[in-house]
Amino acid sequence: MELEITPSKTENNNTPSKTFPYQQTNTSQPQAEVPVTSVNQLADVQPTDWAFQALQSLVERYGCIAGYPDQTFRGNRSLSRYEFAAAFASCWERVNQIIQTTRENYATQEELAVIRKLQTEFSQELAEVTPRLQPVGDRLSKLEKIPSFSTTTQLLGKAIFGLSGFGGNDVDGNVVFSHRTELNLDSSFIGKDRLRIRLLARNSTRFNRVTDTDMANLSFAGDSRNNWEISQLSYQFRPTRKLQVFVSTEGGSLTAFTSSFNSPVGNSAIGHIANFSEKSAIYDFGGGTGVGMEYRFSDQVRLAVGYMAGGQPNNPKQGIGGGKYGAIAQLSLLPTDKLSLGLTYIRAYNTLDTGKGSDFANDPFDGDPTTANAYGIQASYRLNRKATLSGWVGLIDAKAESGENQGDRAKISTWAVTFGLNDIGGQGNLLGFVVGQPPRVVETDLDERKDPDTTWHLEAFYRYRINENMYITPGAYLIINPEHNANNDPIYVWTIRQTFLF
Repeated sequence: MELEITPSKTENNNTPSKTFPYQQTNTSQPQAEVPVTSVNQLADVQPTDWAFQALQSLVERYGCIAGYPDQTFRGNRSLSRYEFAAAFASCWERVNQIIQTTRENYATQEELAVIRKLQTEFSQELAEVTPRLQPVGDRLSKLEKIPSFSTTTQLLGKAIFGLSGFGGNDVDGNVVFSHRTELNLDSSFIGKDRLRIRLLARNSTRFNRVTDTDMANLSFAGDSRNNWEISQLSYQFRPTRKLQVFVSTEGGSLTAFTSSFNSPVGNSAIGHIANFSEKSAIYDFGGGTGVGMEYRFSDQVRLAVGYMAGGQPNNPKQGIGGGKYGAIAQLSLLPTDKLSLGLTYIRAYNTLDTGKGSDFANDPFDGDPTTANAYGIQASYRLNRKATLSGWVGLIDAKAESGENQGDRAKISTWAVTFGLNDIGGQGNLLGFVVGQPPRVVETDLDERKDPDTTWHLEAFYRYRINENMYITPGAYLIINPEHNANNDPIYVWTIRQTFLF
């Protein structure tokens, strides 16, 4: 284990620790930590970050890293020597526990040498940090005496307000105000697992109802008429240090256990604003009920496999194999600290309607049962500490399995390039751009269902961080040649999205 440590010698005891968010020297309002069992749970940590492997080891090998309630790590913040000493003391306590219970495969002589060196370097701060943290401990002791919601469960919330408008292509433009609200009940029973129950209520109408194309939909679109529903029920655990398992009975997705390589733009709450821009459409070929797992051969190579069934998998007449499904195999490669790649194969049945492409791409055989083999290449490259360039290319080979078009084939393509600039105009801000092509039928045995032209999706947004729990994101996107038809005039969509994390 190699550590390069250059802590600041400037004392600033009001700055939160970037390693342990719940250890704050500013004790006006202690902030609860969020247990982290996988580095992928940290929304602002990318495989291309220079410290990714170090964080991965601390999270998955030693279990001494936590995140903020908004699932961020905020690793760009500076910290004082005292803050580092507090974080190191907590991590050293965890390492001691591991050594006492499981001596094999954890602490090597090299790692212990590094720890001894750190103890010597920070001996003075370690001696002084206990009385400095004592007021925090006293406050936490008082809080612990107050009846808590649960000893194993944490309540996390997300509320999105959107003021949005649209127009173009002979559409009567209008302005709407809508919301999307999520409540996550996250429970951990053994420290390296997470049971999630997500409650969702929303009234954000999909713009395809008035623009006649799915390409116009916003990232937070969806309407339950403000009725609460269980949108996700899943359990994630790590039976070994290298294997992560994900099980879902409701609301599962193929990206719940593997990466889509579109950070930092690919976050529907505080990132992109168009539904198309979140990830390659092939990842939407499976969801609902199923299981997935990712095995890490090394820090550079991972393999994920999984199966997600849709429709009514709880119906005895259908089961988990008799209706819609998507099965994935993805090889993830991280050859350098800056570059990450994903090679993806998905086998799907009746799941081509992703809500992102043209009508022909969503249903290439006019309602006939359809199988598909989807192939994808995703990549992300970190140009520097602020700039990240990502993108994807997807090719779908579809076949009609029955009906009057039985045996007919169609090929569908999609691609995009995303660019994110962090900390523009202030820490936590994000300037993002997206250029791409929604799913398009490029070849088919049914000439009347071939897309004649190419749609261009152009998007720009700016996320402004008000504080750690509030973000405002104005943005807009332009759809040129909607439905891949040059006879259609462009459609534009804009939004001002306010996101609250609590």
